[in-house]
Amino acid sequence: MNYLFTPFRIKDLEIPNRIVMPGLASFLIEDDGSITDKTIEHYRLRAAGGPGMVIVEACAVSREGVVSPHQARIYDDRFIEGLARIAEVMRAEGAVPAVQIHHGGRQTSSKVIKQKPLAPSPLPCPTIRGEVEPLTVEKIQELVLKFADAAERAVQAGFDLIEIHGAHGYLINQFLSRFSNIREDGYGGDVKGRARFAIEIIREIRKRIGPDFPLSFKISAQEFVPNGLTVQESIKILKLLAQEGIDVVQVSAGNDATPEWIAQPMFMKKACLAGSAGAIKKALNIPVMAVGRINDPLVAEEILEEGKADLVCMGRGLLADPELPKKAKEGRLEDIRTCIACNTCMESIFRRGRVECLVNPVLGREKELVIEPAKEKKKVMVVGGGPGGLNVAWVAARRGHEVHLYEKQQTLGGQLVLGSITGYKKELLSLIEFQKRQIKRFGVKLHLGEEVTAEVIDREKPDLVILATGSSPAVPPVEGIDKPIVALYPEALNTENFKKLKVVIVGGGATGSEVALHLTDNACQVTIVEMLPKVGKQLESMTRKVLLKRLKSRGVQMLTETRVKRVEDNGVVVVDKEENEMFLEADRVIIAIGTRPDNTLYEQIKSKGYEIHRIGDCLEPRSAKAAIYEGAVLGRSI
Repeated sequence: MNYLFTPFRIKDLEIPNRIVMPGLASFLIEDDGSITDKTIEHYRLRAAGGPGMVIVEACAVSREGVVSPHQARIYDDRFIEGLARIAEVMRAEGAVPAVQIHHGGRQTSSKVIKQKPLAPSPLPCPTIRGEVEPLTVEKIQELVLKFADAAERAVQAGFDLIEIHGAHGYLINQFLSRFSNIREDGYGGDVKGRARFAIEIIREIRKRIGPDFPLSFKISAQEFVPNGLTVQESIKILKLLAQEGIDVVQVSAGNDATPEWIAQPMFMKKACLAGSAGAIKKALNIPVMAVGRINDPLVAEEILEEGKADLVCMGRGLLADPELPKKAKEGRLEDIRTCIACNTCMESIFRRGRVECLVNPVLGREKELVIEPAKEKKKVMVVGGGPGGLNVAWVAARRGHEVHLYEKQQTLGGQLVLGSITGYKKELLSLIEFQKRQIKRFGVKLHLGEEVTAEVIDREKPDLVILATGSSPAVPPVEGIDKPIVALYPEALNTENFKKLKVVIVGGGATGSEVALHLTDNACQVTIVEMLPKVGKQLESMTRKVLLKRLKSRGVQMLTETRVKRVEDNGVVVVDKEENEMFLEADRVIIAIGTRPDNTLYEQIKSKGYEIHRIGDCLEPRSAKAAIYEGAVLGRSI
């Protein structure tokens, strides 16, 4: 790689390479805003992995600017000490410590801040909704000073670069965009008026920190909404901001109405925003950072080689594998645990209040899930080579246990292999390959194509048995379910026999929705029948939004609050919530209502006196994330 690991200079600040971890919420912060050892370790590991610079997640400049009780804060001097600890450990690990300052504006809840959210105009957040308080000129001036106060604290805490968060639908972005700013005074109207708030913030910060301290600005160069920012308008804004003293710009996208452009799901191509970064780089005389689905060092190198950016941001990629830069520099690309853009991290932040990752169960638990040598070596028998079985096998082997992994199929990966068949989930294969490499690396003994019975376990005499036997598709008790027209969802994914057919899919959860999209790729006419009020309810919200949009664009009919009453030779009879019957003609009927645990082996051996552990779907149907996490915990405890 000719570019990725060359140094880069912003004024007097030298960044050792071109990889930047952008500000990305971990929410590993206490409710009072204090930094804990868990927070420190999270950032230490990312810095130790070899990026040139790490930008600490958005720190609120004011009490009412907080978007979550677990958001980082910088609006009071008492937060300096904790932030200084983060800056210190990152610098010690060789990364440039940077920090992002932020105000949520209307994109927060009154439940969080105990008052009406502040906004440029009387327009509520389109997702959170609720009344907002339009800012007076006096209050705007107060906020300008609060941003500058925050910048001074960032310098005191020891950070070498400050980034102003002007993107993603937060307060500064709200002022910049006609989508959220309909003011008729000097802070609205034309580009210069809408940029005035940002300009005044930059001016005041420059007064406080001087002309030479590196200052970055993050912008959503495209918002993908009516009256939203476009690349051309963003260029006009950034030229004004550059005149006031910003030294580098991070080019992102999306706002509160288009979050799928903030954290792009796996539907979207890699480096999907690099083009807009390139356009801005051509128009400006300051360095540019590209961001957005850059999870591959080769893709990052290509962006730099093509001159689209000076620095590349790899956020979720460093959550999935903190050592990504180091491995790339050493040429160990195959050892990288690649981010698959499932957006588990984003969903967990808002649903669970802390960052988690499907492919990396250690994320957010770095202090808890430490791998230590086993005190006593045991013979461990793992039954099932799906995501949970793979993970527990290599972790236990790494600790020194003798691990035998049995899989009745000739291939490893379980449900992940099936899931990767759909076009937009091909990156699941990278997770399977990573797990397989760990299996080989730590000496797990593989037994492929061998089905385990009670007799096999008795013959092998393990010290303990781990059942990761997974699940099988559930079948509803419906008249005619055994007719030849009916198929289970694995068949629809695994064969070439589903092309140009009229198909009814029974079940509109995550699996049914994904199967529907897959079949439309094969020119099938698809109808989904779902008992619940919504289709794809279990999917991560941004993935669901994009998936449903695609299903609708391809003419997929979605019948909600509807159940199958009977299967006929040429279709199905369904009943809606008013008990109205309707016949749906079909060439094939696919069952995708979920799975049921495979407990056959457990029932055979539970009374034999073995130490038995069950993980994943064989305990109860659950996600790959849950299975991998359970495997990680169990592998460290046996």
